[in-house]
Amino acid sequence: MRIPPPRKRCRRLDEPWQAHHLTFSCFRRQPFFLGRQSPDWFLECLDTARRLAGFDLWAYVIMPEHVHLVILPHDEAAIRDILFRMKRPMTAKVLNWVTGHNPEFLIRMTRRHANGTSTYHFWQAGGGYDRNLRSAREIYEKIGYVHDNPVRRKLVPAAELWTWSSAQCWLTGQQGQIRLDLESLPESGG
Repeated sequence: MRIPPPRKRCRRLDEPWQAHHLTFSCFRRQPFFLGRQSPDWFLECLDTARRLAGFDLWAYVIMPEHVHLVILPHDEAAIRDILFRMKRPMTAKVLNWVTGHNPEFLIRMTRRHANGTSTYHFWQAGGGYDRNLRSAREIYEKIGYVHDNPVRRKLVPAAELWTWSSAQCWLTGQQGQIRLDLESLPESGG
């Protein structure tokens, strides 16, 4: 019997009012964010999570198989709770839709367990990637990294052309599909 390697643990440092760069992937890194429906649903879940868990959103990009966020949790907001409030409703929306409209898709979301049971997943297991950002320089660096993701992957020639990103808001100053909390950003320092 093959024993799987231990899963990496995501170490979280929930320090009040310290920014975070978060990355999390779809189940088995499948491109579940193709089309318009699932990115729209995720933005709804993100906005609701922001209200319920308490954080400022500074940047995001939804790639075909993963998401990047730069956020600032408020007071005692825990990253674990923030992620739960985003990811759980997203999974529920997708499962509800897929079950009623495209049940063949469920096979792509299925994890079979050794005991013979199966579960459905939209997100990859584990906490993803979480990095605390301790300086304005780090924050602006990560925002640039997030926005350049589709360009590095050659999905678009310029970051602001990717529909599922906050890059356009950063370029024009006009709020897009989801409101950014740019008023809480630290000064860039240069």
